[in-house]
Amino acid sequence: MPLPFDLGPFAAILQLFVAFFGAYLLAVWISLIVWTFRDIRSRSRDIFAQLLSVMLVVIFNIPGLLLYFLLRPHETLADSYERDLAEEALLQDIEDKQACPVCHQKIQSEFLFCPNCHTKLKRQCDNCHHILHLRWTICPYCGANVTTAMPMPASMPPVSQPLP
Repeated sequence: MPLPFDLGPFAAILQLFVAFFGAYLLAVWISLIVWTFRDIRSRSRDIFAQLLSVMLVVIFNIPGLLLYFLLRPHETLADSYERDLAEEALLQDIEDKQACPVCHQKIQSEFLFCPNCHTKLKRQCDNCHHILHLRWTICPYCGANVTTAMPMPASMPPVSQPLP
């Protein structure tokens, strides 16, 4: 269909401009697809979500990108991992804080008794005199068996055991 007016020498320039503009739009469209693919891979490991996100941009172009922005996960996998590490570090700090199990007052790690409520926290090895946890049955420093001071009932006499 001929144009109502003759462009003459400008027709070639207009065709070149339209070709460059079309190539630019194609490059932008491919860039959006690649960017979307990289972004969703950094935010989700779900293959279905990755394919759906890329297909939104492939089919709908910029409106698809806007839909992707609305639907994508808020944080990347790296951000989620860092947040989980920070939470784990906070929990570790809470667990590492020394407190009496009875009165919850601050204690030091080498305390045998709580200075506030006098609860027995740890015991001392009879052989090497290192501080041991109450639940340990052997001294990890010298290998000696740790005797537990269990109260004996009054009706039973203590039984002596032969030495090995």
